[in-house]
Amino acid sequence: MKAFMDKDFLLSTPSAQQLYHDFAEDMPILDYHCHINPQEIAEDRRFDNITQVWLGGDHYKWRQMRSNGVDEYYITGGAPDREKFQKWAETMEKLIGNPLYHWSHLELRKYFGYQGHLCADTAEEVWNLCNKQLQERLTVRTLIKESDVRLICTTDDPIDSLEWHKVIAADDTFDVQVLPAWRPDKALNVEKPDFAEYAAKLSAVSGIEVKDFASMKAAIQNRMDYFDTLNCKVSDHALEFVMFVPATEEELDAIIQKGLSHETVSREEELKYKTAFMLFVAKEYNKRDWVMQIHFGCKRDNNAYMFQQLGPDTGFDCINNYAPSAQMADFLNCLSATNEIPKTVLYSLNPNDDAYIGTILGCFQDPSVAGKLQQGSAWWFNDHKLGMTAQMSSLANLGCFGNFIGMLTDSRSFLSYTRHDYFRRVMCALLGEWVENGEYPNDQKALEKIVKGICYNNAVNYFGFKLDTVK
Repeated sequence: MKAFMDKDFLLSTPSAQQLYHDFAEDMPILDYHCHINPQEIAEDRRFDNITQVWLGGDHYKWRQMRSNGVDEYYITGGAPDREKFQKWAETMEKLIGNPLYHWSHLELRKYFGYQGHLCADTAEEVWNLCNKQLQERLTVRTLIKESDVRLICTTDDPIDSLEWHKVIAADDTFDVQVLPAWRPDKALNVEKPDFAEYAAKLSAVSGIEVKDFASMKAAIQNRMDYFDTLNCKVSDHALEFVMFVPATEEELDAIIQKGLSHETVSREEELKYKTAFMLFVAKEYNKRDWVMQIHFGCKRDNNAYMFQQLGPDTGFDCINNYAPSAQMADFLNCLSATNEIPKTVLYSLNPNDDAYIGTILGCFQDPSVAGKLQQGSAWWFNDHKLGMTAQMSSLANLGCFGNFIGMLTDSRSFLSYTRHDYFRRVMCALLGEWVENGEYPNDQKALEKIVKGICYNNAVNYFGFKLDTVK
């Protein structure tokens, strides 16, 4: 029997162990998509206890605590932090097979040196150990540096001032790049009741009154110019699916007028506006050499009762199995007609979409950059051993796996960088299996290039960040 999460955790073959320890283990991290708060980096926040850094805002953990029958008072409510941590520890011991069990213990080992396992009986020991180190040495910046993170892209609204990015950039004592990433969902969601209020804010910050589609585009371009001044290279969109329902300029103006007037926007009108908006920003990204990331396949805020109490992003989302591949292909084909497809990364929350994404990517690649269109890493409900293995296997089956840009945290926690280690172990296990089975030669030079590329180098080259690759 193997020891619990030893140095060869998830690495079941000699080839996997060699690939991980020789090539992957010490690679730096490029976190090109996350949801951490740049203000906390600028101010080098210090957490009072492990509950604040571990459970604050982490809806992954909240879902499992609810599944364990824990009262909301101990999850998002007003319970003391020590009691919340106890409830999490009691939940942890039941999470056999869940990636949270592995992620949490990777975090305990890397940052706190704890070699045991967290459960109800060890909660007090872990609480005291972690809190001592958080109070004495571990700050936000310390956690980033100990993780060997070289660059972070946050997630930022077009109307954001980006003031904290400026503070970080001007601070010579911190050499990790923290760049904004463009997330214009509120400008896209014309059907939402707060669209008019958001358009007013966008008008104010851009100096361009949003009253029709032309002025919306002008305001968006104005804010893109501002993001450019702070070296933005990445956009991100949360879509229900990649739609393609063309419309005339007159139709788009009428749709925006409805949104600005708080009138009901029909489903067809919504899709027409979103199609036009996405085509417009995609062409802008192509001009600016920004990467377009699209996350889709999620049905959000399903529990109406809890949404009324807690709002969005609190753990009540699920996989949506409606994503018409033909519309995605038509959307990209429309951009292809004028040679204006930007570098694009597509993530679906539905693992059943892997194959069609893989085949669509192959239709639109070009020599401007290796792997110009990418299937993103297994996302959210799929970023576990089976989901990662399935996504990488599908990508390898249908595409050029050696150009894959690899893992991102997509997290609100500064402890989540160990997910890169988890991903690298899963990747090396898969590659090692192929080598052991004689499906790929034991060519160490080629394997080193593939492993280091997927861990870090491919993303450096793909996004065009000012970073050196690792030889």
